Amino acid sequence: MATHVHPVHIYYEDTDFSGVVYHANYLRYFERAREHILGVQALVDMFKDTGVGFVVYKANLTYKAGAVHGDRLDIETEVTVESAYRAIFHQRALRAEPAHAEHKQGELLVEGELHLACVDAQQKLVPLPKNIVDGIAAFNAG
Repeated sequence: MATHVHPVHIYYEDTDFSGVVYHANYLRYFERAREHILGVQALVDMFKDTGVGFVVYKANLTYKAGAVHGDRLDIETEVTVESAYRAIFHQRALRAEPAHAEHKQGELLVEGELHLACVDAQQKLVPLPKNIVDGIAAFNAG
């Protein structure tokens, strides 16, 4: 299984009053990484042409440490097609470049498992589109 790495820089706006990244922002970082694996234009075209889009129906996140303003993170993603209707994304946020000396490079901050499915314009479950399944297979083949 291939691993995709998506870099994220932590800005002041990403943090809460304590100076640590607000917990919900990791879902945004994970979403951006998934979009780069699947292809931004492929997702735009899929929705425009067929009305089909992805929905997250299950998200399990474990928070281990917090990123801070100035950090650079690597979002690592692995993906499997679990069935004709479900793709599972295993994602990790790691501190790639710490902003502060007391933080460790490579430190695992958050790990998550997100299950995605596709729905049509009427919000009815539909199989994952062939081009998406083929794209995931090509990604995993390297």
